[in-house]
Order: sequence, then structure tokens, then C-alpha cells
Amino acid sequence: MTKNLLLAFIPIFVAVDAVGVLPIFVSLTQGLKKEERSRIIFQSMLTAICLAVGFIFLGKIVFKLLGITLGDFMVAGGAILFCIAIMDIINPGKRRRIPSNELGIVPLGTPLIVGPAVLTISLIIIGEYGLCATLFSVLANVILAGIVFSLSGVLTRFLGEAGSKALSKITSLLLAAIAIMMIRKGLAQIFNLKMEIV
Repeated sequence: MTKNLLLAFIPIFVAVDAVGVLPIFVSLTQGLKKEERSRIIFQSMLTAICLAVGFIFLGKIVFKLLGITLGDFMVAGGAILFCIAIMDIINPGKRRRIPSNELGIVPLGTPLIVGPAVLTISLIIIGEYGLCATLFSVLANVILAGIVFSLSGVLTRFLGEAGSKALSKITSLLLAAIAIMMIRKGLAQIFNLKMEIV
């Protein structure tokens, strides 16, 4: 059980990339009071959790309605993740938006904390490690992102801008590797399914 929790936690951790998002959070909340920053952090965590949990429970129902298999989703999701990883590596400067009352919802809650990468991986690891491990991993990583944002002042001073960018590059490389693994496993599932039908 502990092994499943750890194996489910790692890909979600890589996909959330809280440290990589940290410079964006600092930029968007610069000049805001501590109370406003705390409200934005809570709003972003609540948005991220609701979106991820909703997708985890409703994703497979949508699959059945559309006739999509897990293998199909793994290949498509892997391809999307690979593109996201490559874009992050090539263009490290993610888009910044002007702070507003909805800042915690968009872009922090989604797509920065929970975006296509997290949604895709969450749905896939349910089959690999189970629903409980997946829910725990999503909740733990969103809470961890909130903690990272809360400690933004300390962490940015410790890592520096160059350190945050370097760490973000490394997590993007890991995400690209996970994407290739997902495509490989998806193709294997599709191939096995076709062999069973024949």
C-alpha cells in the first residue's frame, strides 16, 4: 500500500510542479497584502482539488459514453504531456496574467496547479495504483503546492530565480519521460485488446 502511494505520488508531484510555478505565483501576487495572498492560496487549492476529484470520478463515465478505451487515452494524454513538457523546456517563461479576484481560480488553481498533465496522469494511475492512492496523491500534492506558495518568500530567496528555473527544467524532462512511458503502455494495451478481439 505504501509503495502504491509513493508510486502514485511521484508523477502527480512532477505534473503539479509547485516549485516551477512558484516564480509565477510571486510575480502575480507581488504587492498584495498577506491576507490577500492567503485568500488566493486557499482559493487556488480549493479550485484544484474540486477539478481533479471531479475528473477522477466522472472521467471513466465520459469514456464509456464516447467509447474511448484507457489505451486510447494513455496515448493521447501521453502525446499532450510530451508537448507540454517540450514547450516548458523550450519556453521556460510561462504566461503571466494580471492579478484579480479570480486569480486563485485562473490561472493558479487551473491550469497551473491542476492542468492537463495532472488530469491525464490522475485518470491513468487509478488503473495502476487504485482510487485511494490517486485521491491521496492529488490531495497531498495540492496541499504541498499551497505550502510552497505560503513559503514563497523564503523559497525564492533560497533558490533564486535561476534555481527555480533549473528545477522547473528538470521536472519538465521527467514529465517528458513519463509521457513516453504512457504512450508505450497505451500502445501495448491497444495492441493486446486487438489481439484478444482477433
